[in-house]
Amino acid sequence: MARSHFIELAPPEQARLLEIARSSIQHGIGKGEPAPTERDDMQGALAEPRGSFVTLSKQGELRGCVGSIEPLRPLAKAVSISAFNAAFRDRRFPKLEARELGTISIEISVLSDTVPMEVASERDLLAQLEPELDGLLLEEGWYRSTFLPKVWESLPGPEEFLAALKLKAGLPRDYWSDNLRFYRYRSFTFSDHVERQTVNA
Repeated sequence: MARSHFIELAPPEQARLLEIARSSIQHGIGKGEPAPTERDDMQGALAEPRGSFVTLSKQGELRGCVGSIEPLRPLAKAVSISAFNAAFRDRRFPKLEARELGTISIEISVLSDTVPMEVASERDLLAQLEPELDGLLLEEGWYRSTFLPKVWESLPGPEEFLAALKLKAGLPRDYWSDNLRFYRYRSFTFSDHVERQTVNA
């Protein structure tokens, strides 16, 4: 049975995950690998398998974003690995350098399970989408892409949101096929900076 769309982590859990993310990046600068997960972190919500993304920003600009929709690992371990990968393996950016560490802000999105959407047409899909709340995963054969809910900040219209998601997957913006599959999910997002950043995750 799928878990609820409602996700919430207590402030101490949020703070610990942010510490894990930054520690993993610091560890990666010296060791070239994510920091190992502490035994004390493998309990409660942090031990529960969840999809998650870690976004790095620098002076308001995206500096790396990596994660997984699938709940493949306990949350604490998933965040450690994603933070390391966002800093050093996001191919859109050079590897993070030690001198940048103090200028990087970290944002973590913890995801609900994905829920398949039953849609009869593109119009039907657009009518079902809930702007600002839904993350959306698109799949057809080898084509696959997703937008986290925060992408609604820069693409507030459902039509543009969907068109950009298709382009991200490598499909034409006006493409439609009965073989397209869509899944929605929600996220609980928090960061170590007060001002939220707009990024296309």
